[in-house]
Amino acid sequence: MNLSRLKTNGWRFQTKHGIAHRWAIALALFAGTSLLAPCVARADDWGCQVLLCLSNPGGPEQYGACVPPIERLWSALRHGDPFPTCDFGAGGSHGTFATNTFASDAYCRENLLYWGGPEQSELLCCATGAINVDIDNQLYTRVWWDVAGAGSTITEFYGAGSTQVPYDPSQSAALFLQQSEQQNSAGGGGQ
Repeated sequence: MNLSRLKTNGWRFQTKHGIAHRWAIALALFAGTSLLAPCVARADDWGCQVLLCLSNPGGPEQYGACVPPIERLWSALRHGDPFPTCDFGAGGSHGTFATNTFASDAYCRENLLYWGGPEQSELLCCATGAINVDIDNQLYTRVWWDVAGAGSTITEFYGAGSTQVPYDPSQSAALFLQQSEQQNSAGGGGQ
């Protein structure tokens, strides 16, 4: 399924209801095509399914057709396998891709950072990783996966109609530490 074709054929909507409705149709068409023409399936179909599901503003497993490919993705990433790719074929969709970054204190969402480790002295992230999905070289969604346990995700939507402001997860630790210092100062100097 060509994401650029989806976009250019009027699949951009400003409301969440319109987006959810269009995603349901896209997934139904994709699932139907996969079932009706299994012998036409290409080796990169899984990567394209993953990309489509990860770009859903409602979360990668909102629709039943996305559960199997996304569960396969989580398993693959947990085992250290490479992130799947999607070949858009002739015509392509330049600037549409997804990348996985493993989470750490240096790359995390600010509200997922916490003190842990020996003596609660190590800054940790309670997500395993984040997948950034770009469409037309613009951040469209970011999915934090394995948040506080296997299977939990947080999806940030930045596409058309979104009010979220993109941020740099590599800056979250500095903001977290700055807020901690301010709280300690306001509370009388700490413990």
